[in-house]
Amino acid sequence: MTRRSSRLIAGRLIRAGLLATALSVPAAAVAAKQPSAPATAPTADVLSPAQIDLQWEKHAAKHVSDVAAELKQVAEGDGQGPFRPDWASLKTYQVPQWYADAKFGVFIHWGLYSVPAFGSEWYSRLMYTKGTKEYDHHIKTFGPQDKFGYKDFIPLFKAEKYDPRAWAALFRAAGAQYVVPVAEHHDGFALYDTKLSDWSAVRMGPKRDLIGDLARAVRAQGLHLGLSSHRAEHDWFFDEGRKIASDVNDPRYADFYGPAQVRVKEKGTDDADVFGDFTPVSQAWLSDWLARSAELVDLYHPDLIYFDWWISHPAFRGTLPKFLAYYYNAQAKLGGSAVVNYKLGAFPEGAGVLDIERGQLPGIQPRVWQTCTSISDGSWGYVENDTYKSPQALIHLLADVVSKNGNLLLNIGPRADGSIPQGAQDTLLAMGDWLKVNGEAIYGTRPWRQFGEGPTEVASGSFQETKTKPYTAQDFRFTTKGAALYAIELGWPAEGEAVIHSLKAEDKVKAVTLLGPGGGTVVTFRQDADGLHLTLPQRPVGAVAAYVYRIEMQ
Repeated sequence: MTRRSSRLIAGRLIRAGLLATALSVPAAAVAAKQPSAPATAPTADVLSPAQIDLQWEKHAAKHVSDVAAELKQVAEGDGQGPFRPDWASLKTYQVPQWYADAKFGVFIHWGLYSVPAFGSEWYSRLMYTKGTKEYDHHIKTFGPQDKFGYKDFIPLFKAEKYDPRAWAALFRAAGAQYVVPVAEHHDGFALYDTKLSDWSAVRMGPKRDLIGDLARAVRAQGLHLGLSSHRAEHDWFFDEGRKIASDVNDPRYADFYGPAQVRVKEKGTDDADVFGDFTPVSQAWLSDWLARSAELVDLYHPDLIYFDWWISHPAFRGTLPKFLAYYYNAQAKLGGSAVVNYKLGAFPEGAGVLDIERGQLPGIQPRVWQTCTSISDGSWGYVENDTYKSPQALIHLLADVVSKNGNLLLNIGPRADGSIPQGAQDTLLAMGDWLKVNGEAIYGTRPWRQFGEGPTEVASGSFQETKTKPYTAQDFRFTTKGAALYAIELGWPAEGEAVIHSLKAEDKVKAVTLLGPGGGTVVTFRQDADGLHLTLPQRPVGAVAAYVYRIEMQ
């Protein structure tokens, strides 16, 4: 594209966006606040949504020609490939085989919120929210929000111990097949080499392309690269800062804090309920989101892109197909593959891969799906004095999800300096040790005629993981690969015998092997009317979280 055409498109964007917004604001109301008011004074009750958007657009205008160039490229790419930018076409998408086979990936939440390391990765929002522990902690530790705002964590985010090659080696040792770092969280600070904003780790803080360095290291280990973008939520994420004296109100930082539109939600709705959410979303913001999402594709050609829940907001319905067609077509042109993880309600079934956050599904799903959870019990980002799920609990989760045609994306939160907490490393390595012995029952498998058996019921749905009780030795999960059936027992029976009730006499079992180092142990069995009875050897040596039987049929 020529420089002249970029300028022309940029001019159209300004006229359609900035100028249109300006004309929609009454002349008497153009001033953000009284001249005598400090720049950090509250603005929630002073500025209209149009004025808020105008303030952001004005300070983001420096990059408008680059946004225009990216949008032009998207428009051209939408017409160059197997997919059109409409849902009818996108529903023909097919999940690539590598992803259906992979089963296990690592998610990484790392950013400015790792500096205060308090509460959760939502510190960026909650430090401005009165009545929260983060709000009180911030004032006590760093000072009032109009003197020390979220932006002031940038110089403290140095990543001085960041070793992407060591990270990638750890993830491979953990048995992960794909790695998904967060390229930009709700806080709007990009960890990658964006040309659409000055607020990035390349220009500030570490002054390094954190994502690019990890991308090279991950691929050198033979793993698939994914990227996560939470840019959509940035439309409103800092709105609580508009209700108090804070730097969010200062126009000088509008490009960083985003529109910070004041959320408009129906009473009784939570953050996940986008259909009760009437927060303003401008066309300029949608264009910015599309450009930034496409930029990630252009820079790093990821095999997977993960979006958080707010793309489900109805305002994104017309923009999402443009991105999906661009991404799917761009990867196809390169001979690559593409996966997009979305939350319930964002896409029609089949246009991407459904992700269930901190939860499971009740049975075998006809389409490949994913659950994402964190090693941490309470946070996605690093927080001090954190607690972690046990390797056993996570291996049980993996077995349950895989038996239902799903993948597990397991998150870790590195420290601000780039080091990964030892507890998280130990958990990952313990999972890797189990997968080295039992991975044949996980990788490349498909569901059996039923996902499992046993007394423990899974609480299905998002954010339900704490409701599932611990599994027992009577709980099995089943997978298949080739002619083999795998029965994963989620506990060791005290009586020295296991019974798999789902296998009847007519199934005609030929051989059973308990997987273990060196190939495993042959298990004596008999088939009765009530199922397959296994006479077990002495309990395997070591801390084994789950026990896998390879079952061969006649």
